[in-house]
Amino acid sequence: MTEPRTFHFADDGAIPNSKLPLLVYHHAVPADPAAIERIFTANRWPAAWRDQVHPFHHFHSDAHEVLGVASGSAKVRFGGPDGAVLEVTAGDVVVVPAGVGHCNESKTADLLIVGAYPDNTARRDLRRGDPAEHEEVVRNIAAVKLPAADPVSGADGPLVRIWGG
Repeated sequence: MTEPRTFHFADDGAIPNSKLPLLVYHHAVPADPAAIERIFTANRWPAAWRDQVHPFHHFHSDAHEVLGVASGSAKVRFGGPDGAVLEVTAGDVVVVPAGVGHCNESKTADLLIVGAYPDNTARRDLRRGDPAEHEEVVRNIAAVKLPAADPVSGADGPLVRIWGG
């Protein structure tokens, strides 16, 4: 497997981001939603939804998330309003650590994302960077467990080594 690109984002006072890097795997999975779901599920990230990335800045304070691009492409800003815009295309996978902001800035009409959470994380909140919630979400993020496996290649995958699992 190709080594993922890594990105770090600082806490901006509203979107906390994470000490863990965002991981971007280019051309890592087939451009097929059912195949992506099988890969994620086999690697302990059960597929949870098919949709698109929300067009507003948001993050999850209680779960890590994986996004598998099944079709189309998008420009997604990660890390909050001052973060980085990354283009993702069919076959790409992005692992978003708990706390890392993401926002769909533009997309093709055929964009389809498969989303999943490690070991089917029971809770998944949707936070929008309210500064009044900052202390609470920072505590939540610190309590999120490291995944046992990489969503693309399992227990021996890059995520486990890079994130220190």
